[in-house]
Amino acid sequence: MSLVGIDLRGADLRYANLSNADLSYADLSNADLRYADLSNADLYRADLIRARLAAADLTNAYLRNADLTNAYLSNADLSNADLRYADLSNANLNYSDL
Repeated sequence: MSLVGIDLRGADLRYANLSNADLSYADLSNADLRYADLSNADLYRADLIRARLAAADLTNAYLRNADLTNAYLSNADLSNADLRYADLSNANLNYSDL
């Protein structure tokens, strides 16, 4: 599913199934993605500033160059996620699986 560049600022996406979605360049700032399935999603250069990703499934997600400043990733599964060059400034990664 291609959602390249989509504006989802502040969207309520709790429990959403976005596995394998192309969300590159998407604006997901302040979005609520708690418990969302983002496994294998392409989030290249996505804006995830202050996004709530608690308990989200980000296994094998491509987060290269993504901005996760102040994101809440507590209990998120980031197994095998590509976080190269991602900005994780002040991100909460408590109990996350890296």
